[in-house]
Amino acid sequence: MRRSTDMSSGEAFLGVGQSLTGRRWIGLDPAADRMSLRIVQETGLPEPVARVLTLAGVPPENAGDYLNPKIRDLLADPSRLLDADRAAERLIVALRDRQRVAILADYDVDGAASAAQLIEWFRHFDLEPGFHVPDRARDGFGPSEAIMRELSRNHDLIICVDCGTHAHEAISAAGSVDVLVIDHHLGGEVLPPAAAVVNPNRQDESGGFQHLCAAAVVFMVLVAANRLLRESPKTGPDLFEMLDLVALATIADVSPLLGVNRAFVRSGLRVLARRRRAGLAELADVARINSPLTSYHLGYVLGPRINAAGRIGRSSLGLRLLSARTRAEARTIAEELEALNEVRRKLTDEITEEAISTATDRGLEKPLFWAAAEGWHPGIVGLAAGRLSATTNRPAVVIGFDGDLGKGSGRSVPGIDLGHAVLTCLNEGLLVRGGGHRMAVGLTVTRDKLFPAMDRLGELLERQGAGQVGPSDLMVTAAMEPGAASIDLVEQLESAGPFGPSAPAPRLAFPRVTARYLKPVGQSRNHLMMTLQGESRGSRVRAMAFRAFDGPLGQAFLDHSDRLFHVAGRLEISDWNGRNVRLIVDDAALANT
Repeated sequence: MRRSTDMSSGEAFLGVGQSLTGRRWIGLDPAADRMSLRIVQETGLPEPVARVLTLAGVPPENAGDYLNPKIRDLLADPSRLLDADRAAERLIVALRDRQRVAILADYDVDGAASAAQLIEWFRHFDLEPGFHVPDRARDGFGPSEAIMRELSRNHDLIICVDCGTHAHEAISAAGSVDVLVIDHHLGGEVLPPAAAVVNPNRQDESGGFQHLCAAAVVFMVLVAANRLLRESPKTGPDLFEMLDLVALATIADVSPLLGVNRAFVRSGLRVLARRRRAGLAELADVARINSPLTSYHLGYVLGPRINAAGRIGRSSLGLRLLSARTRAEARTIAEELEALNEVRRKLTDEITEEAISTATDRGLEKPLFWAAAEGWHPGIVGLAAGRLSATTNRPAVVIGFDGDLGKGSGRSVPGIDLGHAVLTCLNEGLLVRGGGHRMAVGLTVTRDKLFPAMDRLGELLERQGAGQVGPSDLMVTAAMEPGAASIDLVEQLESAGPFGPSAPAPRLAFPRVTARYLKPVGQSRNHLMMTLQGESRGSRVRAMAFRAFDGPLGQAFLDHSDRLFHVAGRLEISDWNGRNVRLIVDDAALANT
């Protein structure tokens, strides 16, 4: 379990009290420093890797197992999940009787990855299931009574994935048709009338699986189903080949990167490297990824493109991409998603800018950063909330009103359970609808209850400790010379991951460097490519500051090419112009001479 390390007090890291972007740099506290030194001494690991392990709460004696997580050691028996065996048995009946199966999936990455696993599993037995993905604007989240009635007319089994836990009336509308719910959203006191509800966040669950996304829960149900097939002549598919989908969903849905989730992602990245899934291979090509896929690409490159369909396009595009049979079919969908993603970016920029403007007056020091306005696109508010949360280092909610009703989304920060707080507000009658999980939520609120609901939500989050770290704090893991930034070090750092929105990649600082060979690049020439030269001869590392000229960094580097900088960012391996190490710049400060 990740250990909370207080890094908000004490002297600024490298003396950077205010960087060029206005942030204070902070490092590990003295106790964490001592622990990381102990890890270095007892394991021989590089200091940056030891510091990552310290932040993860890993003692020296457990470092080896942590750096090499294995699914067989960490995956619990699926039978421990309530209703998992019952759901698996119902899948086997559908196979045996060649029944007509429909999959109803949420419109995000987790829903698409969950449904794609089931489609692949049924296809292995030459049974082609139908699928339906509700439209975010027209249908809202999850199954509706109309959708379930329609599906029940032509199917013998309906499987709701990444949704359905709160859909009591909708599932009742399916009548005599069996419904399975495989979900992970926080459950209420009463379960829907389904044949099975597999959800690690049911209130009657004993615990231990709450950190799983829906795709991981589907994987566990399929493990149980394959186990049942051992008693029959049929043989199930190799489920490990589906771990690319589980990894994608785990990262994109901001699931805590703990326990088996780390193994899922690490194993899934190895599957992704083989490029066997047409949809993900083509999407990576369209996105111009020229390096081995990492958890960063899943969370910040591929995930947003798949989600773009559910936000502003045809909601089924993400699932169609992940279940595409041919590269040609996948390429067409990938190109459409890329175009939608460009529109999504522009809308997100506009709403985020407006949200910051309307929310700043309430103060950045509050535990909840929120904004609401008329007409904000319901498919974009979650992305804006994510940006606000990252900017302010606290939970954020963004709401778009259409008449009297406002539909919003919220994003949290590690250690703060936003989903539980939203459910509390729902139970207290402050929200019309609300749900989600620790890191991401959706909600609906009436105009007259907007301020009471946000005040109450902020109060609940403050009790959890939200807002204790300043919005301008930038966590820096370690300092090092540019010449030490080797491929071997990056690979060792990756082994301490995976990293994603719920577990940020280690940010390394390079003290007293000069910026050489500066070159604005990109279609808008707003990125800055350069080489950072250390004080030691031959100590250098390539660097890229994306969107540097959208803020103060780009011009500062150009104007002060003769000055020394402290530069902070994350390291990656790039295959551009040969395999090499590159620093992705997050921030910089002028160093004292």
